[in-house]
Amino acid sequence: MEAISDCWLTRQELADRLKVPVATVSQWATRGKGPRFARIGKYSRYRLSDVVAWENSQGVGGSDAA
Repeated sequence: MEAISDCWLTRQELADRLKVPVATVSQWATRGKGPRFARIGKYSRYRLSDVVAWENSQGVGGSDAA
């Protein structure tokens, strides 16, 4: 398995990655949804490994069977 670089993403970078408006990411944070984040001063930052873990937990439906 490839190691994930543990860089920090801004809300805009996360929104771009997920292809959603930055306002959606802000609403998730306010409602306690979405990926885990840290407050660094007045800024919200998302650790890439937390984002990937959250993305992996979002699967619904379909089948993993090969």
